[in-house]
Amino acid sequence: MNKLKNVLLASHGTEGARAAERMALALCPRGCRLYHLIVVPEFWKGMMGDDWLNNVSTRMVYAKYIESTLEAEVAREVRRFSREARKRGLRYEAEMAFGKPTECLLARLKRSSPDLVIMGALRPKKRTGLRSRMLTDDVLRAVKVPLIIAPYPK
Repeated sequence: MNKLKNVLLASHGTEGARAAERMALALCPRGCRLYHLIVVPEFWKGMMGDDWLNNVSTRMVYAKYIESTLEAEVAREVRRFSREARKRGLRYEAEMAFGKPTECLLARLKRSSPDLVIMGALRPKKRTGLRSRMLTDDVLRAVKVPLIIAPYPK
């Protein structure tokens, strides 16, 4: 593979995404621009608990609370990973997106032209945790550059 200059790391906080992070750090040469797309899946909106949020005002306050909590969690992850990337001499940038992981990734691919895309593998069926898919047939058809899928950690 030629010297990488721009790498897109797509993740959404899963164990598989952490494996992709480790792979990106290992593959990106010093000076490479590592663009980190972090997707907060849209299913968080289902946490509205209509049984006790009985008016619009209360629902809005609760939605803002959930969203700010998710943003704070992502900010912590960005700080953590940014330190690792900068230690390795990478030019790190992060973007947080709310929505369907596949749609967010496809939109990012339309706006950029990375040399490589790195993402994590699907979670094995018998493992508990988030089951939000970013790797779909639509993504495979849309990616016009090499795509590396980091193996799920054992």
